[in-house]
Amino acid sequence: MLNTSKVRKRVSDWRSITEMDALLRSMSLHTVCEGAQCPNVAECFSNKTATFMILGEICTRGCTFCAVKKGSPTMVDEEEPLNVAKASQNLGLKHIVVTSVTRDDLEDGGASCFAETICRIRELNPHATVEVLIPDLQGNWKALETIARARPEIINHNVETVPSLYSKVRPQADYQRSLELFKQVKQMDDKIFLKSGIMVGLGEKREEVLTVMDDLLNVCCDILTVGQYLQPSSRHVALYEYVTDSVFDELRNAALQKGFKYVAAGPFVRSSYNAAIGMEKLTIG
Repeated sequence: MLNTSKVRKRVSDWRSITEMDALLRSMSLHTVCEGAQCPNVAECFSNKTATFMILGEICTRGCTFCAVKKGSPTMVDEEEPLNVAKASQNLGLKHIVVTSVTRDDLEDGGASCFAETICRIRELNPHATVEVLIPDLQGNWKALETIARARPEIINHNVETVPSLYSKVRPQADYQRSLELFKQVKQMDDKIFLKSGIMVGLGEKREEVLTVMDDLLNVCCDILTVGQYLQPSSRHVALYEYVTDSVFDELRNAALQKGFKYVAAGPFVRSSYNAAIGMEKLTIG
């Protein structure tokens, strides 16, 4: 495994981080910041923001890039939607991001929990905007409609990598199914913004990344994030290369020229990192 020291961030405000951690633990809440070993966790926690991860902390899929725990998940916590809403109110969040582990064991993939969480947030934090980062729901578009009917401002679903690497990186996912998810959302409610993210540094070719951009634009994706893959452990898929800042700049410019409304690209960029900025760009135009 390659040395990741060049993509670490320094921690400065330990007090805020400790307070944030205490709040989350008191409500039995999980964050993808911690579960996925995000390099921005200290920065986000010190700024009193986080991406809430619902439906527990154990994923039913075996993606080889992801640090989230895998195995047999626990029962769904019925208090979780309300607790997410309370935490977002307590933190005074203006833009709230909610994601989940993938729950292929549930009939609706957890869609009803997403919808309930959005509704509870609307009740306690009515002026906030909501972004949900959802799994593919195994192509259950009726379940997807449950989420769309709750009307989050943004539905995010990450394609993660180029199609040629899916068998190695996302063996239980399907690239075309992910693209179809975006199509379905726009048919259900064309006012919902769409967002997706991709990692680089896995051995993908630049032309493949550009093709993914085209594919996402063809299904009306509005926002794109491009970040550096970091290998969580020796058990995960190997890091092929560190991508230079100039390449990230090239990819950002290419995506904007192709027509994305907002693009974030860089080594520390993650799908939910500074997500409020993307929301502001869409609102302001």
